[in-house]
Amino acid sequence: MKISDLGEFGLIARLRARLGSRFPGVLTGIGDDTAVLAPPGDRALLATCDCLVEGIHFLRSSSPPRDIGRKAAAVNLSDIAAMGGEPRWMLVSLGLPPETESGFVEELYEGLAEAALKYGARVVGGNMASLPGRLLVDVFLLGTAPEKGALLRSGARPFDLLFVTGTPGDSAAGLALLRAGGSSRCAERARLVRRHLAPEPRVAEGRRLASLGCVSSAIDISDGLVADLGRLCEESGLGAVIEAERIPLSGECVAASRELGQDPAGFALFGGEDYELLFTAPPGSEKAVREALAADGLEGATVIGAMTGAAGVTVLREGRPVALPARTGWTHFRSDDEKDAGHETEGAAG
Repeated sequence: MKISDLGEFGLIARLRARLGSRFPGVLTGIGDDTAVLAPPGDRALLATCDCLVEGIHFLRSSSPPRDIGRKAAAVNLSDIAAMGGEPRWMLVSLGLPPETESGFVEELYEGLAEAALKYGARVVGGNMASLPGRLLVDVFLLGTAPEKGALLRSGARPFDLLFVTGTPGDSAAGLALLRAGGSSRCAERARLVRRHLAPEPRVAEGRRLASLGCVSSAIDISDGLVADLGRLCEESGLGAVIEAERIPLSGECVAASRELGQDPAGFALFGGEDYELLFTAPPGSEKAVREALAADGLEGATVIGAMTGAAGVTVLREGRPVALPARTGWTHFRSDDEKDAGHETEGAAG
């Protein structure tokens, strides 16, 4: 059934029946003018929003509706993760072509709700509107953190070690495989494609790192490691040096890069949409960070460089600085001839 046959309120009623509306901390959920929420009194409120636009962030031909929902949730959950926070309440606004099938929307919401619930959040409301020609999924997410315990981009200090979780570059390699039409040839390739279509935000890792007390700053890798590190440097008033050989690369990324004729380090440095955490901590903290993450069975973190007093990001390869592209990572609102390769349809991760 098309949503034009159901109408806005008929579709909302179907979604409300699937999602429910009574959860801890939710005094009034879907169905009223606003949700009524009860945040804990001793916690600071975190708020973030991000949207996915068909033709920019995803293609329906390669993204099942459940995966679109999961990814829309993940990009916002990752922002809360980077703050060391706890995701709590999600509001979703949809722009939908009238000919969209209701089943498509219901599956998209199931992906959203599934990803939110996995990390302790609930969908508590939102909005929808007719949008001819393309689908838009806009998510607003609220979370909580200790009043003075949130991780910020601005806290890095000179000589702090620079860590990254997981294996950056997997998402970009997965996107390259999708473009090459090789996503289903083997399990290793399928894993890379899943890393692109349905990324896993490092929520538990962020909370554990924040609890250590030694992590000085953090940011999630959405637009590319170098690009996002540049933002952390700017907010902290510092620079950074990365040793390319120290960046942890998955075997699948290396193998796919070899087959595609690409540099796996390039995927890791500039690809984006990994939603790993990039963070800093003082010298001597490596063991504490490693043991804390391992004790909870969480994704590990690797030291890839250090913060410096000089502005800018320097990438070393075999001890020598390498020339960086004039523009690194994804940014919206560039002219078409300035956009970098890497996004699902036209640019780097965003």
